[in-house]
Amino acid sequence: MPNKITQLFNIQYPIIQAGMVWASGWRLASAVSNAGGLGVLGAGSMYPEVLREQIQKCQKSTEKPFGVNVPMLYPDIDKLMDIIIDNGVKIVFTSAGNPKTWTAQLQEKDITVVHVVSSVKFALKAQEAGVDAIVAEGFEAGGHNGRDETTTLALIPAVKEKIDIPLIAAGGIATGRAMLAAMILGADGVQVGTRFVASEEASSHASFKQKVVEAGEGATQLTLKELAPVRLIKNKFYEEVQAAYAKGASVEELKNLLGRGRAKLGMFEGNMDDGELEIGQVSALIHDIKPAARIVTDLMSEFNLAKQEASTL
Repeated sequence: MPNKITQLFNIQYPIIQAGMVWASGWRLASAVSNAGGLGVLGAGSMYPEVLREQIQKCQKSTEKPFGVNVPMLYPDIDKLMDIIIDNGVKIVFTSAGNPKTWTAQLQEKDITVVHVVSSVKFALKAQEAGVDAIVAEGFEAGGHNGRDETTTLALIPAVKEKIDIPLIAAGGIATGRAMLAAMILGADGVQVGTRFVASEEASSHASFKQKVVEAGEGATQLTLKELAPVRLIKNKFYEEVQAAYAKGASVEELKNLLGRGRAKLGMFEGNMDDGELEIGQVSALIHDIKPAARIVTDLMSEFNLAKQEASTL
């Protein structure tokens, strides 16, 4: 289905796999790309040399385009960008920072740049910075979120009204019906995260994948807004955070409670009690773990069926 996004990335379907920390390694990224979407490596949880290895393994596993997501708060971002450029990656998603910092430098190397935003304000800043496309992410999404708590349903048409460049919708999209809805609202493609966490190829721990499958309605919550808003599964760690709030914890006390490596502990190492289990609200609609290629196929089948049904309304 050719459109602005498939043409921009030279892919078959306008489905982008989110570059999620501890889940988006080369196996997942290459599987999604081979299935016709755009696989993305999540560099936020990788040391520079690990990213180099992941890129090279991905290149050996697919001849199709794939990208790398780089949170701009990463302390060694210069090293990450050098590795991306040196290894010939042609698509970069930036997030959590000023898009002006890297967009021009990357584009000079013939790299397509996409920036992730959570508001119209930041979408306009990204467009002014010259990015090639925007991901607008509603606060239903897992992991770190915007402070405005704008839902995808409200965010996508608001951003579409103000920008001229291609728009990718994210947050709460795990089915073909949601994909169609997002595109009717004005998106040119969708970014899917939570559904791909529950895939066979995701690098996240098997216990975390199972936790996602078991999550029901209301299982996630946006919290720690004083630090960086994050949506996670309610577990023992979450209850400790809530207890700290009840006692009037300061920002410093919340930082100490969070500590370091909390997301790795849960999502990668499999500690379901003490880890930070970042996942989206749409986990309530996910009931199985299956191959990434099957997820892409199912999304497109559901999308086409929903489109046919919508035409009769």
